[in-house]
Amino acid sequence: MQKNTTPCYYGDYLQLDKILAAQAPESARYGNEAHDETLFIVVHQVYELWFKQILHELKAVLTVFAEPVIHDQQLTGVVHKLKRVITIQQLLNQQIGVMETMTPQDFMSFRDYLVPASGFQSVQFKMLEIGLGLKSEFRIDFDKNSFYNRLNDKDREFLQSFETLPSLFERVQAWLERMPFLEFGDFSFWQMYQQVTAQMLDEDQQTVESIAALAAPERQLQLDEIERTRAKFNALLDADKYAELQQQGSFRLSQRAMLGALFISLYQEEPVFNLPFQVLTCLTEIDENLTIWRYKHAMMVQRMLGTKIGTGGSSGHDYLKRTTEKNRVFTDLFHMATFLVPKASLPVLPAPVRRQLGFYFSGDAG
Repeated sequence: MQKNTTPCYYGDYLQLDKILAAQAPESARYGNEAHDETLFIVVHQVYELWFKQILHELKAVLTVFAEPVIHDQQLTGVVHKLKRVITIQQLLNQQIGVMETMTPQDFMSFRDYLVPASGFQSVQFKMLEIGLGLKSEFRIDFDKNSFYNRLNDKDREFLQSFETLPSLFERVQAWLERMPFLEFGDFSFWQMYQQVTAQMLDEDQQTVESIAALAAPERQLQLDEIERTRAKFNALLDADKYAELQQQGSFRLSQRAMLGALFISLYQEEPVFNLPFQVLTCLTEIDENLTIWRYKHAMMVQRMLGTKIGTGGSSGHDYLKRTTEKNRVFTDLFHMATFLVPKASLPVLPAPVRRQLGFYFSGDAG
């Protein structure tokens, strides 16, 4: 049933006259237009359109996580929006292949007309990074020193103000800290967890020590890694040790949030944790897809520029490679697998806790 009173025309609705007239190659201003510059412009404009949609989804997600209490119905919507972001990211990662149909010499035909413009000046991409939780203090040193230098005053002031707002990382951390299943009265779940994990690491150590084929240096490397893992396990329930490792960069989430995320991951199959676990999985995938995008971008730049500096003055490929390795947000969720134990080894939860996890109708719920 038609609801509009004025007819809607396809081209007017999409404002195609503006969009299709928005490609103005710089090379044409100086002589012959470089054929592939139109492709370069269109690809980056499409990126910006998808960035806009991702920011639209993240804004809605942040609104939910800003609330003091989040219900399952709201988490259903959050997961849906985060999965949409993931799908868009997958499309963006594939789009790099379109750019790579341009040869290095094709790029050279117009590249020098673009100085000093660069991806550094994409305000929306910076909003995406900051909104997820990659604020200035967590960036690589080059970014810390020059993150805002290439922006005009208006964009710089806007993004500096944007950095003062709570990020998705901060909102999710607060949500995890409110996880109600970390205290169990007389039932010492975490003590039992420590016993299980200590036994698991002891078995790992015995396995390494029993492999005769291992050379002494390699055996020592593996044993040292087990000890580092043991230190992280011990720090999980020791506030001082955890704070020390957090200061060293081993953890970013607060101790309580980390324990909340771990409990969700350990008991992910319980009904009450189904949606929270999906949220954590989505955040991991978003971070992974962003890392893949950075890597693909770095490889493309190396292919196009070799060791030349970028138009924005960075070291080109070397800079992008470092951002791939260091400019991450939800690394704690990637490291969560370190602290998981086999399902058969999980401590059995008491009946009152199991009831809260969704076992309302099981015969042994008590």
